[in-house]
Amino acid sequence: MDWLTSLLENPGITTALPDAIIETLIMMVIASAATIVIGIPLGVVLFLTAPGGLTPVRWISAILSGLIVNITRSIPYAILMLALIPFTQWIVGTGIGPYAACVSLTIGTVPFFARLVETALRDIPSGKIDAALVMGSSRFQVVRKVLLPEAMPGIMAGITTMVVIVIGYSAMAGIVGGGGLGRLAYNYGFQRFDSQVMIVTIVIIVIIVQAVQATGDWLTRRVDHR
Repeated sequence: MDWLTSLLENPGITTALPDAIIETLIMMVIASAATIVIGIPLGVVLFLTAPGGLTPVRWISAILSGLIVNITRSIPYAILMLALIPFTQWIVGTGIGPYAACVSLTIGTVPFFARLVETALRDIPSGKIDAALVMGSSRFQVVRKVLLPEAMPGIMAGITTMVVIVIGYSAMAGIVGGGGLGRLAYNYGFQRFDSQVMIVTIVIIVIIVQAVQATGDWLTRRVDHR
């Protein structure tokens, strides 16, 4: 039991760990919620304005898909996070801490999640869309009553994937002042060569990810009425 005694006496675990977990959960919840609010409408617009969509608009599709989504997705998150520090300071008044990290986490995950939403919408059989249009439904009604309900299992699976990505990104954000388990692992584990803190941090992140994945899989099955 010497390892357990040593673990419980480790100041990095006993004092900093609870706050680190709370900060990670704050980043996960806020960034994920913001990504859902922005990403679902953006994914719908990407689908509607693309060639062959319900309302194809070439220039809107080119700007959103080519210039915003694709370019943002191609930037490594660590670089994006550092580049957004001035913008983050303008939004929340500071460039460090979990709330500041939520800005870069949201901007970094929205394009990825929007693509998942667009893919889920593309998987809907075109016959269902055509049937709704033939019956006199407006494009807005098609989106609200056909596209989103039919794509909900895929969207829910995309939300699960997105939240897992946010958790991973939050660990990277912690290294440059974002807080959370990433900062704990870097400050108490890496810099102090404390393997106990590193191991405990990894275990907790794995537990959080597994809980998110299990919950997301359950919700996906609940909304799938096919």
